[in-house]
Amino acid sequence: MSDKIKDALQEEASTFRAVAHDVAVSGAYLYPVKGIFYFTSHKDLWRPFVSRAAQTIGLGLAVTTTMFFLTYVPQAALMTFTSGPLAPISAALLVLSESSTITNFLARSYLLADTLTDTFDGTLVARGQAPLVAQGRQLKSPGKGAVARLGKMLSRPLERAKPAALLRAIVLLPLNLIPVVGTLLYVYVQGKRMGPVAHARYFQLKGWDARTREAWVKKNRGGYTGLGMAAFLFEMVPFASLMFSFTNTVGAALWAADLEKVMQEGLSVKI
Repeated sequence: MSDKIKDALQEEASTFRAVAHDVAVSGAYLYPVKGIFYFTSHKDLWRPFVSRAAQTIGLGLAVTTTMFFLTYVPQAALMTFTSGPLAPISAALLVLSESSTITNFLARSYLLADTLTDTFDGTLVARGQAPLVAQGRQLKSPGKGAVARLGKMLSRPLERAKPAALLRAIVLLPLNLIPVVGTLLYVYVQGKRMGPVAHARYFQLKGWDARTREAWVKKNRGGYTGLGMAAFLFEMVPFASLMFSFTNTVGAALWAADLEKVMQEGLSVKI
């Protein structure tokens, strides 16, 4: 098992070197940052977040408390062999990262699926992409804000996160104990997966099948990897990760709106 993980990581490292240039020139990694500013300046987009804030905070506290109670001491003991006197601090940071990962998975799967979709769709409407959103849900007449226009969803809800993705994230977490290189590789591996997931709703609204989605992501792999890496970095922040889930969703929607604008103008899409 360890050999398979080692081989997989070596392959990912090799692929990262090939993709690094595309990530750097894409500019897509800036959209999670844009999402933060856009979210904070558009109070209408706060409604989905506020509606689930108490539940998600409660979930985060429960998961973090349980993880410290069950796993902190064993992990601190193991880390005495690798971190020496810094083992208590390293173990605490690792447990916080594990807790954040688990909380994010559970929240996205059971609490936030609809609200994140509302946030994505609301951002598209606010950016003038109501016709695109209308492909997947009913829209009301313009009123007090973009989110207020959202009606019943016509297309089926997005699939929940898969448990395999959670297991993979937890297994790879110890990479963060390797200074710089380990953390960079961890963020890259997770970001490469997270980038296309951030546009799952966009692909759904476009009505693209699996083959079309795969071809689009492959063509723009640098952009999606950069977007995913930046978004994942924000969601690694303990306790604030769930809020960043919403700002990252806004950022992904902003990028989708810009892509649509380019395509509507009949220009070639360069990401």
